[in-house]
Amino acid sequence: MASLFSDDSDCPPDVLDALRLAMIPGVGPRLRESLLAALGSPAAILTAAREVLLQVEGIGPKLANSIIENRHPADARREWVECQARNIDLRLRGTPAYPPSLEKIPDPPSVLYVQGTLEPRDQVAVAIVGSRRCTAYGRRQAERLARGLANAGMTIISGLARGIDGCAHRGALAVGGRTIAVTATGLTKIYPPEHADLARDISRQGALVTESPLGQEPIKGLFPQRNRIISGLSLGVVLVEASRNSGALHTARHAMEQGRDVFAVPGPIDNLESEGCHDLIRDGAALVRGVDDILESLGPLMKPVAMSPGEEVRSPRELTLNEPERLVLNAVTNDPQHLDNITRSCGIEVSRVSSTLLILEMKRLVRRLPGSLFVRIPQ
Repeated sequence: MASLFSDDSDCPPDVLDALRLAMIPGVGPRLRESLLAALGSPAAILTAAREVLLQVEGIGPKLANSIIENRHPADARREWVECQARNIDLRLRGTPAYPPSLEKIPDPPSVLYVQGTLEPRDQVAVAIVGSRRCTAYGRRQAERLARGLANAGMTIISGLARGIDGCAHRGALAVGGRTIAVTATGLTKIYPPEHADLARDISRQGALVTESPLGQEPIKGLFPQRNRIISGLSLGVVLVEASRNSGALHTARHAMEQGRDVFAVPGPIDNLESEGCHDLIRDGAALVRGVDDILESLGPLMKPVAMSPGEEVRSPRELTLNEPERLVLNAVTNDPQHLDNITRSCGIEVSRVSSTLLILEMKRLVRRLPGSLFVRIPQ
């Protein structure tokens, strides 16, 4: 993958400022949001006087001193040069390269490190998370769902952790699907270390994503913090084997706060590793028996997404369609069209188009109007 910038000696000022702010010890996502809300930009924060910083909610003398002491650009410039050497993209919030689904979540990352590729179709994504100490049943369900969803065209997102996360990534990779791993550590400190090969495979068939600087070691508090990115990149979150103390429940809570759908896979009623899932189902999360339960329940996309040339998806429900159904659906527009026009667009016989349109009507994807006219139903 080509680097975002070609000249290693000349880091763009906005990138340098964003990195400098992101690398300040003790200033996490919420404090960065407070600083940006008060002062407007990373450059303004990095040049603000101590008295000005102290007026920002949450900034005390210790943090104000930290900002002032760590505002020199040398470390950030070295970080940028190393990213170029490792083909790691830096995605700044507010730029076209930044994932649109993250823009509106609470406390979005100001900088994303991306190794691999993020594609428009990755907006049609589901997260699969769960216990690190999973059973054979949990591993089987995570891989089965990841395979099925990836086969349908969805990107699988998880956290590269042991257990369910690893199974979800491997399930997507096994069928040639796309998968994104959101790490709590820096991209030169893959954790757990035994997932180094898995991380490499993911970067070739999707992406590794983090908000942490390259050399960030695993720290307990970073894992719940990264979970908001897992849910933020997803249309919905599926929990497989989560106990009542599972960190995966943090991802479910973030999903609820962000307006994402939450799903849970039931387990044996006496399995402690499934108690968190059972609690979620009791409290209203959708019960998952298979891939169709997820695809049929997910809400509409913010805007249509091109999955491939000539194929546009407006709702994950459309991924349950077979190839002829997709072909006909993509020929129907928001404006009423005559059956003859749809048939010409599809290039197949009119009887087959008519029968397919009837199926799409039954699935509430198109509406028949008088005079053999058809229109796509907004999702």
